[in-house]
Amino acid sequence: MMIELDDTDRRMLALLANNARMSVTALARDLGIARTTAQARLERLETRGVIAGYALRLSDRARQQVIRATVLVQIEPRSQAGILRALDRMTEVEAAYTTSGRFDLTLEIAASNPEALDAALDRVAALVGVRGHETLVHLSSKIERRIG
Repeated sequence: MMIELDDTDRRMLALLANNARMSVTALARDLGIARTTAQARLERLETRGVIAGYALRLSDRARQQVIRATVLVQIEPRSQAGILRALDRMTEVEAAYTTSGRFDLTLEIAASNPEALDAALDRVAALVGVRGHETLVHLSSKIERRIG
């Protein structure tokens, strides 16, 4: 089912993506609508599943204090569920995506230092059903836009 969003909904989402703690009063002011209208729209976006939750976003300074990597993982057939359960328990794994092509999963991993990253990669490689992986260490961020 396609969820229809109008221009005001998209502007509200952009404001919340920039500051998820923005008050309903401030949202209403910035959108040029009544506070009750902003509250109703926000509740509708939450109820319809457009907004799934609110999350912490680290500052650039805090993000620079960790080493990040994208890990491309090849897995054995029918081993995905067990691997995902194990990855979910690893605090270094920030995200896991199924993919098409040569690799079956793409992981976003963050660690406090190179040694911690190396240990996390060793744990990924040791998971039952992992056939192989390739790691791309992030050097610097040039463009970063995230909504969702």
